[in-house]
Amino acid sequence: MESIISKILDQIDLQLLNALQNESQLSNTELAKMVNLSPPATHARVKRLESEGYIDRHVAILNQEKLGFDLLCFIFMSTNIHQADKLELLEKELKAMPEVLECYCLTGEYDYLLKVAKKDRKDLEGFIRKLNQLGITRIQTSLALREIKYSTTLPIS
Repeated sequence: MESIISKILDQIDLQLLNALQNESQLSNTELAKMVNLSPPATHARVKRLESEGYIDRHVAILNQEKLGFDLLCFIFMSTNIHQADKLELLEKELKAMPEVLECYCLTGEYDYLLKVAKKDRKDLEGFIRKLNQLGITRIQTSLALREIKYSTTLPIS
């Protein structure tokens, strides 16, 4: 990974990305001091990193529990849908569900993995009923008991 990244991004780009992925609200002046560049040069680099897709978006990460979402669920799903257009429709439906935080198409025993935030068991039960109406043939749900590690930071340096 080091050799591929270093050919595309220089050390200052990597420092900027690391700083921003840890604290996206750093001011341009603070960033410039961290990487020893002028604020205009720093701003230009950040804009380039955004336009080239290295920075996907800036977000605030909310506290799930404080907002009443007591259940963090991992839902493995299988479907008997094999037509591309129907799979696209299923995936469009999954993307539109606000409680689905993440959704992955998998290899192996299951076709999809969902990470879902729900307020309680009744809320989860209603969500599973919605999934069953989408042509899901098999569902296995696991509830997170506690968080051991959570990170949005990629190990780029």
